[in-house]
Amino acid sequence: MAADTVLRVKNLELFFRTSKGVVRAVDGIDFDLGRNRAVVVVGESGCGKTSMAKAILRLLPKNVDTYKGEIYLNDLETMQLGDEEYRLKMRWVKMSMVPQAAMNSLNPVLKVGDQVAEPAIIHNKMSKEIALQQAKKMFRHVGVPDDFIERYAFELSGGMRQRVAIAMSLVSLPELVVLDEPTSALDVLTQANIFNVLKRIKKDLGMSFILITHDIATSSELADDVAVMYAGQIVETGDAHRFFAAPLHPYSKKLMDSVPRLRARQEPDFITGQPPSLLNPPTGCRFAERCPSRFERCDEDPPTISIEGRTVKCWLHA
Repeated sequence: MAADTVLRVKNLELFFRTSKGVVRAVDGIDFDLGRNRAVVVVGESGCGKTSMAKAILRLLPKNVDTYKGEIYLNDLETMQLGDEEYRLKMRWVKMSMVPQAAMNSLNPVLKVGDQVAEPAIIHNKMSKEIALQQAKKMFRHVGVPDDFIERYAFELSGGMRQRVAIAMSLVSLPELVVLDEPTSALDVLTQANIFNVLKRIKKDLGMSFILITHDIATSSELADDVAVMYAGQIVETGDAHRFFAAPLHPYSKKLMDSVPRLRARQEPDFITGQPPSLLNPPTGCRFAERCPSRFERCDEDPPTISIEGRTVKCWLHA
């Protein structure tokens, strides 16, 4: 693996057993993440973004039907590690996660400082005193006052709780942080402040981010690269500047057309129809039923085409 690549995912699959059948939540995805870069994963609800994050961090529910593929962090293939070895050496050490709802991840009867310090105590074998000092240091990075270390989660605003959750993911100084909709329940001003915090952390601590979001406009502030998911697959990847200027996949174009523009008279557009069921996804291109550019060959599964450092899974570019 190249020295400037921190994460490589190859043919990752994660399927779930349900009462109605097997859900193909993550269906053979591939992507790379560069060191000290942020990739933004966008797509509609139910397309597999959060399942992909949980597959990478091996945060799996009990109803897993299939979990396979290759995940390399630096040169280490993490899929070869046993569960206990992975828990001790990888999760919250080399990779961590900021969940979608910060309040749900914070224990209401424990002080937030103790919760932020806990990963450093368990995984980095720090004493409680040193771990609390590390927690204070992370609080400063995310813009939380030192004295908040003695407070409880219910005493904090939504924005402060989200900053505490980010501090918890940083306390062990991992190489990769996965952020699942970190600003979804916050007002616009707080969202902007959180993204400014993330940009500063990326610069100061040299970390890499996977940001899962619906908010394409706001996420563009942090993005170095973009990955577009649809129906359990990644249909486009590429440099953020070129993606936002000229997306390649018809689905990506529709997503960009749905974003309101401040300096253009173009009305936001919408995507007709519904995403396919992942219980029984269609053969061929999964976006074909909703695609304005559909033609006969779309009944076949499209290949992933490389175009000047970008990839797109679409017959239009074959």
